[in-house]
Amino acid sequence: MTKRSDARGDRPAWAPPILRGDRLEAGLRTLELDVRRRLDGLLQGNHLGLVPGPGSEPGEARPYQPGDDVRRMDWAVTARTTTPHIRETVADRELETWVVADLSPSLDFGTAACEKRDLVVCAVAAVAHLTGGGGNRIGALLSNGAETVRVPPRGGLGHARDLVRRVAQLPRAEEGTRGDLATLVDKLRRPPRRRGLAVVVSDFLGPVAWERPLRALSARHELLAVEVLDPRDVDLPEVGSVVLADPETGRQREVRTSALLRKEFAAAASAHRAEVARAIRQAGAGHLVLRTDSDWIADLVRFVVARKRGWSGAAS
Repeated sequence: MTKRSDARGDRPAWAPPILRGDRLEAGLRTLELDVRRRLDGLLQGNHLGLVPGPGSEPGEARPYQPGDDVRRMDWAVTARTTTPHIRETVADRELETWVVADLSPSLDFGTAACEKRDLVVCAVAAVAHLTGGGGNRIGALLSNGAETVRVPPRGGLGHARDLVRRVAQLPRAEEGTRGDLATLVDKLRRPPRRRGLAVVVSDFLGPVAWERPLRALSARHELLAVEVLDPRDVDLPEVGSVVLADPETGRQREVRTSALLRKEFAAAASAHRAEVARAIRQAGAGHLVLRTDSDWIADLVRFVVARKRGWSGAAS
């Protein structure tokens, strides 16, 4: 695998740039170049959103084809022609995107190419790039558990850059600060906003109390959930005795990573990930998983391509 060297040693070529300290500005410029170089011309189309789906403007009717969404059936045309037809919809010309970025202490962790917090910044940069242009606007709710920052939606490259910078510069909360994703998602619903795209970026650790607010949010907006994971969130290495710490409660416990403990930990982590996936699926949201040990842009590209194929009926 291709490597690149920096102050933290050899890192994979796909690893996000370092986005803190005196390397923040250089890292943000590198991130923008990476996003533009690898996404331009590959995913962008004529008013195609990050999460493909129907717009709010009616378009032309066409004959039904296997794999089409039956919720788009045009019953009036079907009755006149006696042939099933669906109504195409045109995506809104001016899209308003809101990003909920969870930067609570559990995201200040990473054992692979980067911290989970770095992937949150990368996800926001990708969303800003893919939804920019054409009069589109993007805003955000950022929270580290101790404070919440609201960035009003605006358009333009300058605003997108400033938004990504503010995500990267949000201070880290003290250890023992508990994040509240359910409250953060709920804040996005009030006051009600015009129909648009909502993107929730988090590691979704802890209780699934955010499920109901997420479902309520999807009733009005196109919704994407970006789950950020580290290998140690799902598996414990065989390293003997180790101190495990919960950064959102401050609790610590020394354990011996026996085969039985590792098996039970993996089973519990897998069950939680399945519960998260179920809640996101039932909310009607797209589900993108980014990992600190994987090429995040390649994962993003595969997700968007698969969603577009699925919506067009080319894939089940």
